[in-house]
Amino acid sequence: MPKPVPPMPDAELPSPAAAGLVPASEAELAAALTYALRFDARGKARRGGGDLAASLAGERLVEHLRRSGFVLMRTRADRPHST
Repeated sequence: MPKPVPPMPDAELPSPAAAGLVPASEAELAAALTYALRFDARGKARRGGGDLAASLAGERLVEHLRRSGFVLMRTRADRPHST
């Protein structure tokens, strides 16, 4: 049985604002989960045509995470380059 990893003290963690993190919206999280369920690591659609199932599962996962008290953070969107 692996040894549990002790939690890091809060003093060592940067604040979310200092790290450039903002809370992810439920719509962003659902879109990311749905994409991960529909496509493989190369961006190719998974076989089986489970688009509807992936969408429903993504929404269900977001709802469960919200009810469980999770707050997911994402980086701020960078400005597009000028070229």
